[in-house]
Amino acid sequence: MRREIIYSPAWWIPGGHLQTLWGKLFRRQAAAPTVLERWDTSDGDFLELHRLSAPAGAPRVLLLHGLEGTVRSHYAQGLLNEAARRGWGADLLIFRSCGTEPNLTRRFYHSGETTDTAFVLDRISREHPSSPLAIAGVSLGGNVLLKFLGERGSDLPPQLRAAAAISVPFDLSRSSTRINRGFSRLYQKFFLGSLRRKAQEKAGRFPDLAPAGGISRIRTLEDFDNLITGPLHGFRNAQDYYECSSSLPRLEHIRLTTLLLSAVDDPMLPPVVLDEVRDIARRNPKLHLEFVNKGGHAGFIAGSWPWSPFYYAEYRVGEFFAEQFGTTSALRQPAKQESR
Repeated sequence: MRREIIYSPAWWIPGGHLQTLWGKLFRRQAAAPTVLERWDTSDGDFLELHRLSAPAGAPRVLLLHGLEGTVRSHYAQGLLNEAARRGWGADLLIFRSCGTEPNLTRRFYHSGETTDTAFVLDRISREHPSSPLAIAGVSLGGNVLLKFLGERGSDLPPQLRAAAAISVPFDLSRSSTRINRGFSRLYQKFFLGSLRRKAQEKAGRFPDLAPAGGISRIRTLEDFDNLITGPLHGFRNAQDYYECSSSLPRLEHIRLTTLLLSAVDDPMLPPVVLDEVRDIARRNPKLHLEFVNKGGHAGFIAGSWPWSPFYYAEYRVGEFFAEQFGTTSALRQPAKQESR
């Protein structure tokens, strides 16, 4: 099928770091008209979903956010607004501890936790039996998505037509090492500030969560995963967690048509990992790779001028899903490029 728009990175955003930071620092967009719902889980906890309504039978998209993401994350709002523009429903799953209040149980969320995704997807498929479905994940959410698809193989809701994963870390160990180098430490510092606050709050409710003073001594994401993520979720340590939770070994088992959108200059992943993904994709025709040289991490910003940026990733995901849905959404014009 002829592509409407071919990605060309904005000349005025040079380098992967600026592509990564632009959306968070400068993007301004109207909030998608979602409604917040709280779903109880079988283990005495809850999940939050921000839900975008659509007519009965219209396509629906389940969205998974990245590390420490929220409904306010620029890419989450972009994907929600893209669904609304195309007349689709959407559901943004907020991982445990990332919502409007702390979750109730000891556990957090992590890059390999797929049971909540399965629970939500299965419930949505029952609620909307006549709607074609798709699922998209960004960064950590993309890793969760791909691991889930690899685990499930063909055991998926019959309405599920496609998936898309943006800026996936793929190999958590090498991603953790990469984010602890050079300018990328800025992102690590941002994530750790939020993660430490949450861990301290939870330790106040569950005093045996971590050794006394341990949380305050955390300096890297690997430290956090060694102290909190690994032991709390049944792993021996950070490396055991990374090995068990990385999506890279699961890619060959995916049986759903899936778009992988990544950039070689992603400052949170060594480029060699994308070469390994390419090798796997040659053996799995369900994987559709779009690996571009420039785009940063969840950036992919195009447009001729700084005052008229075009956010390609969300548009490309919408276009890919429309092809799999067999809808006429592609006939509608892309949203106007936003003003800063």
